Amino acid sequence: MSDPVRTADSADRSLGQLVATATAEMSALMHDEIALAKAELRQDAKRVGIGGGAIGIAGVFALFSLPVLSLAAAYGIHNLGLGLAWSFLIVGGAFLLLAGLLALLAVRKFKKVKPPEKTIASAKQTAAVLQSVKPHPRQVGDKAAVVARSST
Repeated sequence: MSDPVRTADSADRSLGQLVATATAEMSALMHDEIALAKAELRQDAKRVGIGGGAIGIAGVFALFSLPVLSLAAAYGIHNLGLGLAWSFLIVGGAFLLLAGLLALLAVRKFKKVKPPEKTIASAKQTAAVLQSVKPHPRQVGDKAAVVARSST
């Protein structure tokens, strides 16, 4: 039975070529994992941006409602009847209602933000593979080790 990793082409390659290939493949793997992390973070950053914008707008509406509600309350106490003050109360109440709706939207967006699960799983898998790789000790009289030392 033949080893699926070993092909006729890899049997003819030198140790340096095999190390270069392994290094290139590890580099490509790391680049792919970094690209995956960037994509996941970009997606979460968009969600955070939308949620943050909604909170900001809700804060602006709440800020706008404070002077309106203050004026409405002052006119309401002064007039005790339905007059101009009640119209100020309706406008202020509408601003608070809008602020509440935008705050709910922001909370929903923030709840969807998750850690980059695919990147974490991929990194753990790569670490597990690399931990199982152990160097093979060479014996002092090994011909390949002598040739490798004399060529450097």
